[in-house]
Amino acid sequence: MSITTEDEKIGMQQASDAVAITLRRMREYAKPGISTKELDEYGGELLAQLGARSAPLLTYNFPGHTCISVNEEAAHGIPSADKILKEGDLVNIDVSAELNGYWADNGGSFVLGQDIHGYGKLVEASKEILKKAIKNIKGGVRISEIGRLIETEAKKAGYTVIKNLTGHGVGRSLHEEPHEVANFCDRYNTARFKKNSVVAIETFISTRSTIADTQADGWTLIGNKGGFVAQHEHTIMVTGGEPVIFTAQNGIWD
Repeated sequence: MSITTEDEKIGMQQASDAVAITLRRMREYAKPGISTKELDEYGGELLAQLGARSAPLLTYNFPGHTCISVNEEAAHGIPSADKILKEGDLVNIDVSAELNGYWADNGGSFVLGQDIHGYGKLVEASKEILKKAIKNIKGGVRISEIGRLIETEAKKAGYTVIKNLTGHGVGRSLHEEPHEVANFCDRYNTARFKKNSVVAIETFISTRSTIADTQADGWTLIGNKGGFVAQHEHTIMVTGGEPVIFTAQNGIWD
């Protein structure tokens, strides 16, 4: 989507606020002993209160309002009554939704309670790499160069990136052009970021894997070489300078 009017910018901001507030409150609600299904249902209630509709449900008939991935799961984890959260778990929540014809997407990984397994360093690396990547995005910048930056920063921190999970355009639907904002330098991608376009930028930083494989349930993704993955995502508007971060209210950098 390219924003051409103030009304469009307001519409994107409202949709982004809905997913950002939902993500922040779900993170605050998460505690040891609750199931990921209970956490997801809470997120679904929040979206409904804000007038928004779950994008995974609308677009893919996903079995949940949000994606909740735990520990070895890299992405697209299905909320389940049998999956009980524990102290020290690495949890990822991805919230995307539609509101008044506008679509926004955001996500974040965090350690539940005390960092007894030492996942905190991975989480912080993912957050900081996303921050650096977004600061370097403006109209005219090659998409592949942002991928290069993400992978370079990951390697500096001792990590790999997941190459088959990417950021993407968003706005009038959940996935739009550009369809692949990769976490590595894809030399075949010669596209550039366009001023006023809306993009969901996300990091997939891993301790070991480089590809995320779909599991038997048809949804859950797990790294091809095991280990753990941290993801953070913001919906932004590209400008001639620093981007507008529509989903800032999720508080992932607080």
